[in-house]
Amino acid sequence: MQVIPTQNTVQFFIMKQNLLKLTLCAACICVGGLAARAAIAPAENLLPTDTLAFFTVPDAAALRTASHHSPGLMFWNDPAMKPFHDQFMGKFNARFITPLESDLGLKVADFLALPQGQVTLAVTVNGSNGHDDVPPGLLLLLDAKDQSGLLKTNLAALTKKWTDAGRALRTEKLHGLAFTVVPLGSNDLSGLIPRRPPVSEIGKTQPPPPKPGEIFFTQYGSLLVAGNSSKVVDAIAAHLTGGSLPAIAADPNFAADKLSQFRDAPEYYGWFNAAKFISLMVPGDSAAADDSSSMMPFSPSKILVATGLDGLKSASFALRETSDGSSLALHLTAPEATRSGLLKILALASKDSGIPAFVPADAIRFSRIRLDGKQTWAELQKMVSAMSPQWLASLNSVIDIANTLAQQKDPGFDLRTALFGNLGDDIVTYSKAAKGDNLADFLNPPVIYLVAVSNPDQFINSIKNIAAITAPQDGAEPRDFRGHKIYTIALRSQMVPGGGASQPASLNLSSAGGYVAISKDPGILEEYLRSADGKLKPLRETPGISEAAGHVNGTSGGLFTYENQRESMRALFKLMKNDSGANPYAQMVPPNFRDWVDFSQLPDYDTVAKYFYLSVMGGNAGADGLTLKVFTPRPPQLN
Repeated sequence: MQVIPTQNTVQFFIMKQNLLKLTLCAACICVGGLAARAAIAPAENLLPTDTLAFFTVPDAAALRTASHHSPGLMFWNDPAMKPFHDQFMGKFNARFITPLESDLGLKVADFLALPQGQVTLAVTVNGSNGHDDVPPGLLLLLDAKDQSGLLKTNLAALTKKWTDAGRALRTEKLHGLAFTVVPLGSNDLSGLIPRRPPVSEIGKTQPPPPKPGEIFFTQYGSLLVAGNSSKVVDAIAAHLTGGSLPAIAADPNFAADKLSQFRDAPEYYGWFNAAKFISLMVPGDSAAADDSSSMMPFSPSKILVATGLDGLKSASFALRETSDGSSLALHLTAPEATRSGLLKILALASKDSGIPAFVPADAIRFSRIRLDGKQTWAELQKMVSAMSPQWLASLNSVIDIANTLAQQKDPGFDLRTALFGNLGDDIVTYSKAAKGDNLADFLNPPVIYLVAVSNPDQFINSIKNIAAITAPQDGAEPRDFRGHKIYTIALRSQMVPGGGASQPASLNLSSAGGYVAISKDPGILEEYLRSADGKLKPLRETPGISEAAGHVNGTSGGLFTYENQRESMRALFKLMKNDSGANPYAQMVPPNFRDWVDFSQLPDYDTVAKYFYLSVMGGNAGADGLTLKVFTPRPPQLN
């Protein structure tokens, strides 16, 4: 019998299909919600409150992708660099990778694909009071994400390798998570953990040797957790399993830095808990300071207070990569009301620090800092006195001796007034490419220092009198150059790099435009004195500088620097390619690594010059602290 569906029957089936769809959608939403809850939290939500410092890459896969397009990595992987690259990497692999793979019975390449999410390294207090032998806590967090299966396989293989080698592994449960505990010998990673050397004292029982170190590790979902003590991994386990322990994210100093420094998804960032570190340094230090047998003339806490570093709350940095270039920001949290010592000196006034018109376009490096000379000298004296009144007395004694010697020729001379009392708040420095191809020329390029002073003649006279104490002067009269006097002051002879014969050195000084100009190179000094005629092409009109300055908060923060990396690298390439085993430059490479590099294999610079452009840096001080930003634009040839 044929059944003919009625309208009600059809509506019933449609209703059931819609209900099924609704149920499936709800299930998907629930599963998605569970997946979202299972996502690994960022480092600051996992690390304990006693964290001293940490470095984290929030998204390793994204960083890996960005790195492939970075000028630095593109330069390293350029076909023209292949001979140099292959020799270096071959030596590196033979020295480190091959022995490691042989010891572990694994391939390092198997682990390179594991970091997909966050990679975090952290140091914690780990129960220490700052004056004991308790090592700091060391932590590694690595999120493998969709490579969690590979992570599990590799950890199992590693565990088997250690077990077969006779390691007495054990399992310890923390907050329901099973941690594998690996004992370490003296030749293992425990050697990386600093420990105080034993001190032998007559009549006292020697303390027992330190306990061997251990590694605790486990896999939670896609996250690898590894640390050097149960205490340090216990806090991570608690946070992963829903515990209510506070994390470093709750620290007010970190919370402020996160809002101001870590927003906009940096590729990686780091944070130093200065307040916690200083609190560990200060307690219990008075006993060591009062101990007459102590080899230290003053205590670390005394240094912190004297230099004003006890007012530092935190330090942080963050790197960001964009299509415009690479930006690195560093920040010191030090409230204005409590700054003293070094922090007060570094808190520059918000004044123009742009490139003056007299700086020529062929300058490859430039810096301008609006440092208050008088305030700096006053703060330095306070710091020296706070650390050791005897040191300040010695400093004043040296100044008095200099005054006595100088007053034999100039009875009215006073170093404190003529030198320190004349200092202004502006120091400009710029340099040009080296004139020659050897190491001595490279290390001593034409450079000029311009110091703003209130009385140039007094300032120059003070430098002449100080120089006369250390090196004989011929008493020659200054020469005239376009209405300016140029003084030549003899300095102590200098040794040529590589052990060559000493060379006489001299300093050239003059004044113009409110600055005292100081340089060993008379040519760059004379060029500065000619700059008033307006015939020089100024550096500040160079394309790209103004745009780059905008990425470091402009040039009004009291500090600005510039480097023409394309030309500075050209000079470095020229020097390295002319290198030989007997050249002093080769001696600058550590002996164990000299066979890693063969500078003659470097390509012609013009073939790789496209990877280099320019770099700028700007600094400023705010109510909450000091900020320094570095920006390296992407070279136009790579766009």
